[in-house]
Amino acid sequence: MFIKNQLGMTESVETILAQERRMDQVANNVANVNTAGFKREHVTFWEMLYTASDNRARVGKGVKPITDFGMGAMESTGNPLDVAINGEGFFRVQTPEGVRYTRAGNFLLNNQGQVVTPGGDLVLGEGGTIVLQNEKVEIGRDGRIFQNGEVVDRFSVATFADLAALEKEGRGLFRMKEGEGQEQIPEQFEVQQGVLEGANSQAVVEMTEMIDLYRAYETQQRAVRALDELDGQAVQRVGKLTGG
Repeated sequence: MFIKNQLGMTESVETILAQERRMDQVANNVANVNTAGFKREHVTFWEMLYTASDNRARVGKGVKPITDFGMGAMESTGNPLDVAINGEGFFRVQTPEGVRYTRAGNFLLNNQGQVVTPGGDLVLGEGGTIVLQNEKVEIGRDGRIFQNGEVVDRFSVATFADLAALEKEGRGLFRMKEGEGQEQIPEQFEVQQGVLEGANSQAVVEMTEMIDLYRAYETQQRAVRALDELDGQAVQRVGKLTGG
């Protein structure tokens, strides 16, 4: 019975740890409901084989994070440097670590007239860094940028055949996993000026899931306490038998 209780304890603890990780993700989804271009995360619970003691294989629970790349709601701002991609694709951004990708189009001008993200990373056009004289710009649905009636540049937009090739890096940026993807030119998209794509997480949905996770967590805690009590009873009985 002791061995069975130990296996049950292990299963319960693995489940608790997985729920804690999921709770962290839900909390992050809630915290970013007002973050432009934010993509919510969820997890899939999967089973994996691994070696336990004495070279015995055992089935355990794994947690695989998944990013939901669904579009967020479009919000009008009227800011000429706020842009959103309606459809597939990501804005390409130059960072000190290399090219990154974002759906957050809340861009600014730095002191050199370069279009940058709020974090200061350079937004890329087809000609490289996008440089403007001022914020009085017109942006076409194809991503072309006009000043004084002339084309200055065009936003560099890329997508991937499998978005699983992207992983979050923070600050609204994604990076391509090494050796797991290749940039493609999106076929169906349009760039909208004076608009931002909101987060695709909803506070009500995330809070409901948080409550469900909390209840499931409490259930597993009760299971751990019950198994611990059974172990204690087993030890006491063994002690009595030994003493007799």
